[in-house]
Amino acid sequence: MKKLFLMAALCLVGMAAMAQQNLSWGQGPQVASPDVHADNSVTFNLIAPEAQKVQITGDMLPPNKVEYQGNTYDMLGVVDLVKDDKGVWSYTTPPLQPELYTYNMIVDGVKIIDPLNVYNIRDINNLFSVLLIGGDARTDLYKVNKVPHGTVSKVWYESPTANLTRRLTVYTPAGYETSGKEYPVLYLLHGIGGDENAWSELGRAAQILDNFIAQGKAEPMLVVMTNGNISQEACPGETSEGFRVPTMMLPKTMEGSFETAFPDVVKFIEKTYRVKKDKAHRAIAGLSMGGFHSLFISINNPDLFGYIGLFSAAVDQQQPDPNGHPEIYADRDKKIDGLFAKNPNLFWIGIGKTDFLIKNNNDLRAYLDSKKHKYTYLETDGGHIWRNWRIYLSEFTPLLFK
Repeated sequence: MKKLFLMAALCLVGMAAMAQQNLSWGQGPQVASPDVHADNSVTFNLIAPEAQKVQITGDMLPPNKVEYQGNTYDMLGVVDLVKDDKGVWSYTTPPLQPELYTYNMIVDGVKIIDPLNVYNIRDINNLFSVLLIGGDARTDLYKVNKVPHGTVSKVWYESPTANLTRRLTVYTPAGYETSGKEYPVLYLLHGIGGDENAWSELGRAAQILDNFIAQGKAEPMLVVMTNGNISQEACPGETSEGFRVPTMMLPKTMEGSFETAFPDVVKFIEKTYRVKKDKAHRAIAGLSMGGFHSLFISINNPDLFGYIGLFSAAVDQQQPDPNGHPEIYADRDKKIDGLFAKNPNLFWIGIGKTDFLIKNNNDLRAYLDSKKHKYTYLETDGGHIWRNWRIYLSEFTPLLFK
């Protein structure tokens, strides 16, 4: 028996040595990527001696301007890397502003994640490498700081309306487990093709809430991050369908089914968690498709939410479907009037100056103005991007439940 233990121990040591060898031998030049410098410039490196062309694309680069139907929109910029005599391709940015950036390498026309950066995030069917440069108050909200932390849970619930068991991501604030208190709730919705992981990963929702609550700038609250694709049980790869290829082209996204089934979510949360169950302590907000859903859920249920946030909302983008629920979208303006007749605490709109949906949002604002409906508006630089949606969340949440 002692010999068996000795042999097993020797095998483990040998395996560890081989693993270390594989990590440290035969890899050629030892470089880092991304390499952040003292002035916040960043060098990206890729070891690819046989490659013919290497580029990088990401939101840390100046955008490419694209004309479409008489309007100018921002698209991700692309720059070339330069190869040295050791086969290392490199590019150094100018000093960057503090921000959470996403990027990809492009090697001979093939988009890849940065193989030297272990920090990656999936967004729909794309993988991005991630880089966080801190240094100002806003980006410090995106960091894990030494403050009390809430809990992020993946929670399954029954949706009788959708005839599915579905999943939510739920943030409970620090102290929820032991406080015995009841809390307000923010229902936070993602964009088309996203899922219940989007706001907690790309949106940094848990970090923003942890930091704001610790600073006393936001009320302790639950944040319920739904899966807005009503045909899905949960995010790709974590359902009974197995490892299906993620896609944006999902059925029943904007034809009324999600809005019709949304009361199932509210009922589940109010049955399962210690929350306050009145309009003054419920908020709903969402980005793009989620902003579209937030608008129609709120105007079809004018007594449900006291706070409504539209982040780059896909206004007027409903999908005609005779098998859907067109009644959800009927009489929109009349329903908006009915919502404002109930005096919501806050109706908040945010969008980027070069967002392709800005005209739709301006049309909505023109109607609100014509009826003298009070709302709060924020227009930022840039387009339809997560950078803006994190800003909108950090502007919206301190206004809630005051």
